[in-house]
Amino acid sequence: MSGPLPSLNALKAFEATARHRSMTLAADELCVTHGAISRHIRGLEASLGVILVTRRAHSTEPTPEGSRLAEGLQSAFGLMQASVERVRPSPLTLSCSSSIMMGWIIPRIGQFHERHPQVALQFNMNYDQVDFVRDKIGLAIRSSVIEPPKDAIIRELGGEAIGPVCSPEYLSRAGIHSPEYLEGGTILSTRTRPEAWRDWQSAAKQEELNLPSHSTFDHFYLLIQAAACGLGVAVVPQMLVLDQLASGRLVAPFGFLPGPRRMVLWIAPHLANRPDALALERWLIEEMHARPDT
Repeated sequence: MSGPLPSLNALKAFEATARHRSMTLAADELCVTHGAISRHIRGLEASLGVILVTRRAHSTEPTPEGSRLAEGLQSAFGLMQASVERVRPSPLTLSCSSSIMMGWIIPRIGQFHERHPQVALQFNMNYDQVDFVRDKIGLAIRSSVIEPPKDAIIRELGGEAIGPVCSPEYLSRAGIHSPEYLEGGTILSTRTRPEAWRDWQSAAKQEELNLPSHSTFDHFYLLIQAAACGLGVAVVPQMLVLDQLASGRLVAPFGFLPGPRRMVLWIAPHLANRPDALALERWLIEEMHARPDT
């Protein structure tokens, strides 16, 4: 017969340490002291009769036995948390980049609330990988180049169209009449997608143009604001500038072309059948498909 299970607190302490490769970070996550984490792990090693971690000066690495245990514990704790979330009412959280939030979600989310006033919705501004359970995220809008969680339910939102944009005043001042004139313009770019101009040049068959960046911004929404203020010309996803194009703050002199990326929606499997998640999923897909054709 199997013996009794080790302490749940000890298992949590070890799993967090193995995941962070650090007792200090594990202690911060669990709101306990470094010493408490160390005692839990030593006690767990004593009860199991194996060494679970290798203690180093600046990190704590799991042994092969520790890695196997940590992998199983991560799955077990995730299942436990997901089971709780299925029955515990909580606001639905949508994750997306700050640029999508400011340029696309905020101008439209009022329509969703009018249609579904009973849905409590929260936002997580992140554009990287997520853990649905640990990060308490129900749905995430992501680019197809980002690796989804293994258990994610994935819905296609459509291709991403890209193109150069600038203010009408800048277009007139710089005299950009065709793509060749871009070589004499002020090229703006963003650190989050430094390859944007290369992607557009490839799509537009303008690879021969020499377009070095003159100014770089941290995020697309800052880049778009700079272009709208007449600082230069930038390549951006069409979905992020629909309102500025409609208002005339920005113009797209060469239109938009299909880029190499697609937009996808990740859905947490334990929330996929919840009515609020289904409502948000349907609305996001409808709104994405309502974008102007490229």
